[in-house]
Amino acid sequence: MMVEPMNWISEVVRPKIKTLFKRETPENLWVKCPDTGQMVFHKEVESNHWVIPGSEHHLKMSAQARLKMMFDEGTWIDVPLPEVATDPLKFRDEKRYVDRLKDARAKTGMNDAFKVGFGRVSGLPMTLAVQDFAFMAGSLGMAAGEAFVRGAETALDKRTPYILFSASGGARMQEGILSLMQMPRTTVAVRRLNAAKLPYIVVLSNPTTGGVTASYAMLGDVHLAEPGALICFAGPRVIEQTIREKLPDGFQRAEYLRDHGMVDQVVHRHALKDTIANLCGLLTNQAPGMQPARTAAAPVQEPA
Repeated sequence: MMVEPMNWISEVVRPKIKTLFKRETPENLWVKCPDTGQMVFHKEVESNHWVIPGSEHHLKMSAQARLKMMFDEGTWIDVPLPEVATDPLKFRDEKRYVDRLKDARAKTGMNDAFKVGFGRVSGLPMTLAVQDFAFMAGSLGMAAGEAFVRGAETALDKRTPYILFSASGGARMQEGILSLMQMPRTTVAVRRLNAAKLPYIVVLSNPTTGGVTASYAMLGDVHLAEPGALICFAGPRVIEQTIREKLPDGFQRAEYLRDHGMVDQVVHRHALKDTIANLCGLLTNQAPGMQPARTAAAPVQEPA
């Protein structure tokens, strides 16, 4: 068999030239608006707190970005969260649960779906707990339950309001009954806040569903929601298939729930900080932007 000699110009030189002048384009350079299809520069959306300019569509926001947006000067103290058993049921579906956790941790840089921070919001000391949907759809498992309870304990210890930003697909199926047990545990934590007369404010972001809606996300003293957020137990598609009827427009969205008494106020993301500060000021008899009285709240210090 005769082998054709390699053409050194076409096989060696040309590929090198192509590589030399190849232009790399970042995959996330543009963000497409889910409402209008508009393509927006990624940096512009990020600097706008992940709200699409023009359409005002609220995109999902990471826990880190949420805390940075809320706390004064973007600084806070991370509250250490308890460690839990990694895979108590040795669960496996298409992948092992431990592998799913490793992937989520590598993707988000978080240990689980919650981050809890302690600092000042418009001068008022507050404890904030944020669910990150990017970590296994913000699902509620043992680690998330422990994080919520630790956040409530921090608020009790420091005598601060407790603010929750929810974003979840519900209970984490890989932890079975251990996941469902977090619903009453978090409910008890909320009752302790109520007994101590500390404000518990919930901000419902897109989406808040399943066991999270059925527990701590609907137990707030005040319920705020971001525009267009899906808030439900079972989703609209499941309900339509069950009752075999067409649901109203906007069913289970924040604005629909506000109009039907399930949400107190729909608040644009840019106005959340001022709204929460004003609410906490009213509920604790303090004025935002001023140093709080010692009798109302302890001075900000690092959690033990």
